[in-house]
Amino acid sequence: MRPTASLGVLADRRFAWFFVARSVSMAGSAMAPVALAFAVLHIDRSALALGQVLGVRTIAMIACLLLGGVVSDRFSRIAVLQVAHLLTCATQATAAALIISGHATLAQITVIEGLNGAVSAFTMPAMTGIVPLVVDRPRLQQANALLSFSRSSLGIVGPAVAGLLVVGVGPGWALAADALTYLVAVLALARVRLRREEPGRQRSSMIRELRDGWREFTSRQWLWVIVLTFGVTNAIHVGVIGVMGPLVATTTPAIGEAGWGAVLSAEAAGTVLMTLVLMRLRLTRPLRAGMVATAVVAVPLAMLGLAPAVLPLALAFFVGGAAIELFGVGWSTALHEHVPVAVLSRVSSYDALGSFVAIPVGTFLYGGLAAALDHEMLLLVSALVYAAVSLLALASPAVRGLRHRVDEPESVGAGAI
Repeated sequence: MRPTASLGVLADRRFAWFFVARSVSMAGSAMAPVALAFAVLHIDRSALALGQVLGVRTIAMIACLLLGGVVSDRFSRIAVLQVAHLLTCATQATAAALIISGHATLAQITVIEGLNGAVSAFTMPAMTGIVPLVVDRPRLQQANALLSFSRSSLGIVGPAVAGLLVVGVGPGWALAADALTYLVAVLALARVRLRREEPGRQRSSMIRELRDGWREFTSRQWLWVIVLTFGVTNAIHVGVIGVMGPLVATTTPAIGEAGWGAVLSAEAAGTVLMTLVLMRLRLTRPLRAGMVATAVVAVPLAMLGLAPAVLPLALAFFVGGAAIELFGVGWSTALHEHVPVAVLSRVSSYDALGSFVAIPVGTFLYGGLAAALDHEMLLLVSALVYAAVSLLALASPAVRGLRHRVDEPESVGAGAI
């Protein structure tokens, strides 16, 4: 493949406009956590207040995920995404106006962010379902890698921009900037034209469509095995990175808060580098490669217990970030290639539900374990369990045997693993 071929997918106007829309909205998503956190603390300087807002937002998102999948398969996914973006713009703009005017209360922001979380449950399934409708099959992996590159890059830049806005003009204006990105994304989505496989026919009851989605989900062993696996590994990862990491950093002079930030930046850099690699390197067995890579993530988890110092941790987390990204691109491509477009949003909503439920589980679990157990031992055991569960998924022939599917000729010269 020629050096420019991996970007050739942008020559397709359908994908190009979708890429613009998704990148702009992801810029807002990357800024939102920082802007929201300081906005809440501007009202009530307590961790409890922040936890309340974030908790309500997460619960609302989880509660609406399956409905989001049904709606995204039933109606035009572009229309669903545009409506969701407009509602996100409205909620964030309302929160921004209240904060800027000085009239915001914790109850108001909690309700607004609960609505925002519910809306995001429609955004994710719709986005997943759009990709195969704007990209020809041979370029699905390159498209997913390019989308992932945008997300990873914005994940580094977005929080920094939000921080500058918070310091320079205040958290309310940072939320206003977040709202504006979604309005721009709506305009870009108006230029996207989906091909004829766009679902929306033969509607039935919501319950039946949920059952159909569940049947499609459970009928593919590779799919439910991976989701079950990540139900465990995500809980461990969130617990270690979200709870244990900051705890170890603040109690270890060799790391500190600034050092922990550098470690997480190294992880993000690893994801960016891997997306560049995957724009050119084809995964012939995406789940086999992905689960081996996932097992590698156990290394930074163990290093947090064995070598709590910035340089070794940064190197380990760089490798871990690259490994996570390899799985992520392989997984997205497997979904797009092997799940029918008509049910893709519903299937992805079951996938997302399994992933997001693990987040509060891991947070609460490790909060208790960290208070009761030796930290080094807890981290080492977590790493071993993480690696074992990841590799156990490869015991499924469906997981290790799933192949890259090509129904159309692919460019000659692409690397493959």
